[in-house]
Amino acid sequence: MDNVKEPKRYDCSRGCSVERNEAGELDCNYRQGCCKLEVYDWLQGVSQEQFNDYFEVRFKNTRKGIYLNASGQSIKTGDMVIVEAATGHDLGIVTLEGAIVARQMKCKRVNPETYEFKKIYRKAKLFDIERWQEAIAREHETMIRSRQIAAELGLEMKIGDVEFQGDGTKAIFYYIADGRVDFRQLIKVFAEEFRIRIEMKQIGARQEAGLIGGLGVCGRELCCSNYISGFQSITTSAARVQDLSLNPQKLAGQCGKLKCCLNYETAVYMDAQSRIPKVYEPLEFEDGLAYLMKTDILREIMYFSYDKSSLANLYPLYAEDVWDIIKMNRRGEKPESLKNDDVPAAPEFVTAVGDDAINRFDEARRRKKKKKKPAQKQGPKAEGQAPANEPKNSEPATHNADGEQKGGQKGAQKREDRGERRGGNRGGRNNRGRRNNDQPKKGDTPKE
Repeated sequence: MDNVKEPKRYDCSRGCSVERNEAGELDCNYRQGCCKLEVYDWLQGVSQEQFNDYFEVRFKNTRKGIYLNASGQSIKTGDMVIVEAATGHDLGIVTLEGAIVARQMKCKRVNPETYEFKKIYRKAKLFDIERWQEAIAREHETMIRSRQIAAELGLEMKIGDVEFQGDGTKAIFYYIADGRVDFRQLIKVFAEEFRIRIEMKQIGARQEAGLIGGLGVCGRELCCSNYISGFQSITTSAARVQDLSLNPQKLAGQCGKLKCCLNYETAVYMDAQSRIPKVYEPLEFEDGLAYLMKTDILREIMYFSYDKSSLANLYPLYAEDVWDIIKMNRRGEKPESLKNDDVPAAPEFVTAVGDDAINRFDEARRRKKKKKKPAQKQGPKAEGQAPANEPKNSEPATHNADGEQKGGQKGAQKREDRGERRGGNRGGRNNRGRRNNDQPKKGDTPKE
């Protein structure tokens, strides 16, 4: 039977691609930039002899370390190597070499003279890679089964991920728990169930989101699963500095904690706020007091109003001008007025109040037009009888000296006016957009 070539699989948690060639041999290659722990080697080509035997080796997720080459073999970036482990051996990928490793050791505060580095035994052979892939294939099934066992034992914990060692004799279980968990019984059950050595490692909610991955509200991949490996503390003061609404539903990420991106622009806002004065009292002008209503932090513009209960008329002032006005008020001087312009300038910001209304997408209901009643047929009327379509409040017909009807003339005139209006309306149905434009406006002179 001919060997069927398997499709190429990409393992981004380790940064490699796996496939079988036509001969049936397993081909595993390093993919640069696939993992979030990728470090750009900006010192490539720079050689430092004292660091030629130090290499950075990466494993699954956020686990990597610096190892010493004790094999005597020529190792380069992208090679898969067998390294020393606490029990047995592990398989990892070389990601950095040369002078950049010295920078990494300095960043991690590792002293090469006193630190005990683990060793690189040799390059990985085909047999080692096959065994490594068999252990990786068991990770997902083991994670599902371990969650079931933890639930059966009634432990308040969640197992987020499982990582097998390269030789398949040990597994690291990453779990999340709010409090302290006694998992001694759990380890015994795991050892009997999976027949491997067990290591439990607790992680936080942020690390869990980085392991699972997903998309944020910005539409991009989560920062914790993309490139963040060291998490900094985030407080609500970062939101206050940026003048954000303290709404926990908007400030929290998928991990349930404050978003990591709140710290991205905090330094810029703090720098801008250092140049903006803190106005505790209204500014004094000759025509009244001006109250601070809004501040555009990044543009360093402050908006004032003479009515502290209204946002209708706002007058913008740059932070530098506000500093000068405060100094003038302290000296007892008052500027003339803010009303130099004819129309007060409105701020360019748009309030978000009301955006969460449920009916904001509903279409406005069209008003139903009332159907006009058909005109009644006018038959022969008795002398002195009022017409049927004459309004009820019309004056009764009276005779003058010449025998003419005063009220009759008025009623006839009203009937003629109504007829003209009806005719105009009938003609205006087809020209509805031009009917109002034909009427002359005030001040227009009639054309000859």
